[in-house]
Amino acid sequence: MSLIELSPWDLSLASLLVLLLAGLSWRLRLGVERRVLIAAVRSAVQLTLVGLVLKLLFAQTSLPLIGLMALVMLSVAGFEVMQRQTRRFGGLWGYGIGALSMFLSSFSVTLLALTVVIGVDPWYQPQYLIPLLGMLLGNTMSGVAIALDNLTRHAWDARGQIEARLLAGQDWEQAVEHIRREALRSGLIPIINAMGTAGLVSLPGMMTGQILAGSPPMEAAKYQLLIMFLIAAGTGLGSMAAVWMGSRRLFDERQRLRLDRLTQAR
Repeated sequence: MSLIELSPWDLSLASLLVLLLAGLSWRLRLGVERRVLIAAVRSAVQLTLVGLVLKLLFAQTSLPLIGLMALVMLSVAGFEVMQRQTRRFGGLWGYGIGALSMFLSSFSVTLLALTVVIGVDPWYQPQYLIPLLGMLLGNTMSGVAIALDNLTRHAWDARGQIEARLLAGQDWEQAVEHIRREALRSGLIPIINAMGTAGLVSLPGMMTGQILAGSPPMEAAKYQLLIMFLIAAGTGLGSMAAVWMGSRRLFDERQRLRLDRLTQAR
């Protein structure tokens, strides 16, 4: 079965549904119609530009260009992680913790998948690298953002309890151990739920895309299973790294709680 190409008219018809949603928001006074329209325009512009860039990358397979795009993806993901936190770390730490944890997890898992599991030659083939890295970064970004947000909010709310534990002789790791566990658990819940409902409640995005493109359903299912395993590993490792770095940043070298290092999001 060949791929049925979509025309601009087809996309225009689909966009009417977004306009309907914005109209309903205005009619019901939900106050999100402007955000819906802006998000729709942003997605259209961004995906169109990405399509043009990928077309160039697929034609050239240039490692410097691929590396530049991967860096842009990581930079935007790090900014999004910072923006999604109610209380974030001040200065470069607010950006660096999320970006570094995603770099360590998503890039290493993607490299492992390309070189060992799939066996792409060369390993930086953009047809495989960019989609894999994008899916890993997107899901790891959500997990890291949720985990860090829970860590900083709960540490702020339980500051009296943490300081009492420190006064009782516990070190900084023991004082925030329960908060770190809850933060990690919250960061892993989305991917756990996604794996638990895959195939029963919904067909995940990559599998759906491959089936629409004409791939055999079983081959699409195998690729989707691979992706979900990689995402679970990337999200878990990224959340663990972010929570460890974040919780360490909450204390100074004398193991004093330093909530003054957090800033309130505007």
